[in-house]
Amino acid sequence: MLRGELAVLQAPLLDGPSLDPFALFDDGLGPAEVGISRRHVVQALMVSPVIVVFDEGRSLVKQRNEIEVRAVELLSDLPDYQLLTTIPGIGPINALTILAEAGDLRRFRHHRQFLKFCGMDLATVQSGMFRGQSKISKYGNARLRRTFWMAGQVAVLKRTNSFRDKFERYIARDRHNAHLRRKAYTAIAAKMARTVHAVVKHGEPYRPFFEGASPGGRTLV
Repeated sequence: MLRGELAVLQAPLLDGPSLDPFALFDDGLGPAEVGISRRHVVQALMVSPVIVVFDEGRSLVKQRNEIEVRAVELLSDLPDYQLLTTIPGIGPINALTILAEAGDLRRFRHHRQFLKFCGMDLATVQSGMFRGQSKISKYGNARLRRTFWMAGQVAVLKRTNSFRDKFERYIARDRHNAHLRRKAYTAIAAKMARTVHAVVKHGEPYRPFFEGASPGGRTLV
């Protein structure tokens, strides 16, 4: 059906009197004179961009699958890769990105150093007596931040794990608050970075650690 509609779109270019399908609405030509209906033209114009998007999507999925297969082939015997893929949300491509961008995570003696390297450390804008809210600095490696952000979004969708538990507690006050959910995803990304550093540094697979609420009732970042 989609090919038929594309053929309709191309019809005026081949043997119709108008090169612009929209001209059917203002050049006085009726459907019988052109051989196609206005409805078909509108449908074809609407469908053709969608087909382009689908084709691009298929191409990207194919490339992603090829990279994933290649990552498994190259890294499956690497101990750090095996440790990283035990973490919810960390698959072959995310593990590959972390190892490529961060190198040996053992060189960071504390997870705060690794968070700073990723640009996920907290920074506060201060001027004179004014002190702003603390936000992540974003001065570090943007690829790692994006990787941990995406991994966190995957992790919170999986069955019960410490990431989902933290996310659910974070948004419990107002589940439909977009700003609160964005802050929750940021907190999950930071937790993902800490977890990645911990499993590699200690050489132990991921084990769920369910955090409790802080004494003040807030959920820790």
